[in-house]
Amino acid sequence: MRLIVIAAVILSVSVPAFASAPLESKGLQLLEEIQEAISHLAEHVTPTVVGVSTIRQLSSPGSIPRQGRFKVPGSGSGVVIHEDGYIVTNNHVISNGVEAEVHFSDQSTLVAEIVAQDPDTDLALLKVETDHKLPSATFGDSSTVKVGQWVLAVGNPFGLDRTVTLGVVSGIGRENMNLSRYENFIQTDASINPGNSGGPLFNLRGEVIGINTAIINLAQGIGFAIPSNMASRIIEQLKTGGKVVRGWLGVGIQPLTPQLAEKFGVPDGKGVLVNEVFPGDPADQAGIQSGDIMTQIGNERLESPNQLSRVVAGFSPDETVMVHVIRDGTLLRLPVLLGVKEEHPIVASLPPTAAEVDLGIDVSPITGELAEQFSLEQTTGILVVQVVQGSAAYAEGLRKGDIIREVNRVEVPTMRKFRDILEAIHPGETILLRILRESKAFFVVLKP
Repeated sequence: MRLIVIAAVILSVSVPAFASAPLESKGLQLLEEIQEAISHLAEHVTPTVVGVSTIRQLSSPGSIPRQGRFKVPGSGSGVVIHEDGYIVTNNHVISNGVEAEVHFSDQSTLVAEIVAQDPDTDLALLKVETDHKLPSATFGDSSTVKVGQWVLAVGNPFGLDRTVTLGVVSGIGRENMNLSRYENFIQTDASINPGNSGGPLFNLRGEVIGINTAIINLAQGIGFAIPSNMASRIIEQLKTGGKVVRGWLGVGIQPLTPQLAEKFGVPDGKGVLVNEVFPGDPADQAGIQSGDIMTQIGNERLESPNQLSRVVAGFSPDETVMVHVIRDGTLLRLPVLLGVKEEHPIVASLPPTAAEVDLGIDVSPITGELAEQFSLEQTTGILVVQVVQGSAAYAEGLRKGDIIREVNRVEVPTMRKFRDILEAIHPGETILLRILRESKAFFVVLKP
């Protein structure tokens, strides 16, 4: 009974106070101001967003223009970045297309030329010819983007023209998504669906801070956008040169696992391991060696192979950059004159996750018969002819046909040298191997 009386008193006091000014509260006014600002932002940026439908060749090249072609409806989205008619979209939106049909907010439609494409970042540049200036958006600075800030995504999901969704930045620097070669995505929970690809991600100032490019299937509120700083740099090269020219270092790389970090004497475990240096390339000329740990390029500290590749590709060929490496516990600063990135990828063979199990491999000198059997170009060295299932070597991904080039940073051209080094290893000590597989090198740590 006492509780009922207290509750009645509270209600008698609080209800009139609540009812007296529900529409005049400062909190409500603030929410309405925010709502008005977002609505104004949507009205301002929406005209810069377009729908993109790919026009593909139905017959062989050389047929009569516009004949033998078909349109792929509702392919994706794009954003006008210059009043003269330049439009940015995703490469996968217009992939295999000969032209693109662009749908504007005023209900007009124009056929766009595909100026240039960059599959490595999934970006493409289109151009329409028009007799009037188009509403256009500007790129903002994606380096200032912070987790938690509000963003607006605009696009054409499932053919629903200029759909606006509001959300926040959920993460930055997302990589290893296997969506493109150079990844540094902004993650957002602003709703993105099929058809949003190529559309812009705006900040509250109406600046493009990202190009929406992907979602995770069956997930909700997990979308990814290419940062505007990367996009603007790529688009400028596509506009002026028709292609992207990237810097080239000339090394094979792999992640620095805790086991490798311990073996190479890197206490904080930060950096990227160089497992191969290509003769005559910029890294080789600058004195970088296999076994070096690259910790910094220019002003950017390195933590992953993807990041290193992206940073180097961001520089121009013939540009000199300062590369920081750790070699035998000593920090070296080496100036490197970058070369031109070749079109064919060079990827290091990477072993799977390490496991602490017993060592188990059978090895042999490379003979003519073995070289023929395993299709080896190498005629000298130590060949792995058997890997025991369940052993340390098996867990680290070693397999028959691998060539052991070094043991604990010492070259082993002969079986005698190989045995001498193994005999000097103390019980329980880890063993660092440099392996050559199909002309690609990598390091592994084995723990007996």
